[in-house]
Amino acid sequence: MKTSASMFGRLALAGLCASAAFAGSAAAQSPAEFFKGKTITILIGTSAGNDYDFRGRLLSRYMGRHIPGEPQLIPRNMPGGGGVVATNYVAAVAPRDGTTLYMIMSNMMTAQAMNGQGVTFDTRKFRWLGNTTSSPNVVNSWHTTGITTIEQTRTQELVIGAPVGTAGVLYGTALNKVAGTKLKIVTGYPGGGEVNIAMERGEVSGRGSNSWASWKSTKPDWIREKKLNILVQVGLTRHPELADVPLLLELATNDLDRQVMTFISAETSIARAIVAPPDVPADRIEALRRAFDITMKDPEVIAEATKTSLDLSPMRGEDAQKIADGIVNATPAVIERARELFGNLVK
Repeated sequence: MKTSASMFGRLALAGLCASAAFAGSAAAQSPAEFFKGKTITILIGTSAGNDYDFRGRLLSRYMGRHIPGEPQLIPRNMPGGGGVVATNYVAAVAPRDGTTLYMIMSNMMTAQAMNGQGVTFDTRKFRWLGNTTSSPNVVNSWHTTGITTIEQTRTQELVIGAPVGTAGVLYGTALNKVAGTKLKIVTGYPGGGEVNIAMERGEVSGRGSNSWASWKSTKPDWIREKKLNILVQVGLTRHPELADVPLLLELATNDLDRQVMTFISAETSIARAIVAPPDVPADRIEALRRAFDITMKDPEVIAEATKTSLDLSPMRGEDAQKIADGIVNATPAVIERARELFGNLVK
């Protein structure tokens, strides 16, 4: 049987119309209709058992009840490259429909601004849903060293552990070059947990960086037993619990270096944020942002966080977005000076 060209044309046109109608129907779905029955993956760019992981799993247990349609949330760890592997995945591979969210590592914006190794993402295309804490990062000595202030390290060497490419390497380098300290940075550790073990064994005398919130949630006994001496905090304002500890930016001796220290400190204001990939529909982003806000006020979330010493100082996604974009959009003068100070330390 012969089929005319016009018949093929009519069939093709009918197929296109059906596809357009289906696409239009999908686009017309409300967030509740879209998310109902769905499973949302919360990617965590680290291995299990740390502060990022704890927070991602906390959100996975409670946030779904506040998202329209009440989808199920499941956590998934994707470590590698100090967070770069997961961030590249979210930027280029993850679904762009709201079914993948990401606990982004706080140094990703700085890594992008400084053309870090392996970076192919643009965090300005992500949508920040909210931030769970603005806890500062800290540099510490171990209690057996006798070093209790950063001033002492201007005359005494302190050996600190900091895995390659991490914030601890940047902070130690900044302190040596800008504040005149004598920190010896040992980078032969795969992660912060191994640095902690090295401190206990006496292999190193301190740690180049850890979140104050992370110390409180993972090693509350060390804080209680005064095994940690906090020498410097990295943030934009002093944390109330560390009121006598100087900020990294306060140790700079000229305006440009102070701007650079502010540049590398700003990320702590959005230390534990959750983001969505590029191009997720705006109404779903709005629904996810408001669900995050409600989750942070959920009495069960607050009770669990309090029980586990998990600091919560939440920030709306819209506000976190401005800080994140501001880091990437730092002025050329600040970026140039940062590269002078840190060379190729940003991996």
